[in-house]
Amino acid sequence: MAKLQRNTVLVVLSFFAIYFIWGSTYLWNKIAVTELPAFMLAGIRFLTAGSLIFIISKILGLPLGITKTQFKNTFIAGFLFLTFGNGVVVWALKFVDSGFAALEVSAQPLVVLLMMRVLQGKKIQPMSVIGVILGITGIFLLVGQKQIITQEGALLGMFLIFICMLSWSYGSLFVGKADLPQNFFVNTGYQMLTSGFSLIIISFLLGETWSWPSQWSIPVLWSMLLLIIFGSIVTFTAFNYLLRFVSPEKVATSSYVNPIIAMVLGWYFLNEQITLQSIVASIVLLTGVYFINTKKSLTIFSRFSGKRISK
Repeated sequence: MAKLQRNTVLVVLSFFAIYFIWGSTYLWNKIAVTELPAFMLAGIRFLTAGSLIFIISKILGLPLGITKTQFKNTFIAGFLFLTFGNGVVVWALKFVDSGFAALEVSAQPLVVLLMMRVLQGKKIQPMSVIGVILGITGIFLLVGQKQIITQEGALLGMFLIFICMLSWSYGSLFVGKADLPQNFFVNTGYQMLTSGFSLIIISFLLGETWSWPSQWSIPVLWSMLLLIIFGSIVTFTAFNYLLRFVSPEKVATSSYVNPIIAMVLGWYFLNEQITLQSIVASIVLLTGVYFINTKKSLTIFSRFSGKRISK
């Protein structure tokens, strides 16, 4: 574990995964959910990915045994991140564009910051206050577009994504302190397997219509394959790794890049519209995210506190 803690290469590769690969999952989910029911899609994705992780772990000789407390915590984390946090986002993609969804999710650092203040009593720094103001302004500009909110189901999609942000943000804080399996790969496997079963149960309870992969189109098959291997196994393992050794606010900075990747891919492959107001909203919102996570302080605040500008 000590070696992992000092492994800068793993940290860099993990950030690359949550920045760029995760940004692509919005496109893959959007393609798949046009043909498949949302909870069935997510359930198959995570159940398959979790099973593959256990098979690989067994081949590598990784210990799969965990305590009852660790199993309970992996179930809770899996529910917050995947069962609810991802399953409902996939459902929301039926109502909003993939780029729009990613841009709304980019406000997650704002939610994490406010949760840390409310639940952990962490003081909000002056620069972060500016970030909060910019973040709220950006969200207002984003969701206030008439051409978007007048679309059928758009408001429902926006609301679903917002409550998913709450789930992901709380999950980020929970995982940082919870007793979980020490091996990040095994930890990811348990979270995906438990959430996969949960999503399939939800799918059956909702009466979703299931279909065999042989009935899926080629784009859906490719999207599901990419979601399982890269969007699930690779990226979520990287995500769990970072949450152990990097602060939740820094992990949430994936929100800088994810919406840009998602918007460009959605525009290129799905002909999704990128409005001028969306561009302005993204600039304001992502600037707010920067202020929330920066370690710098404004000169005006440093004069009041009698301290030098820090970096």
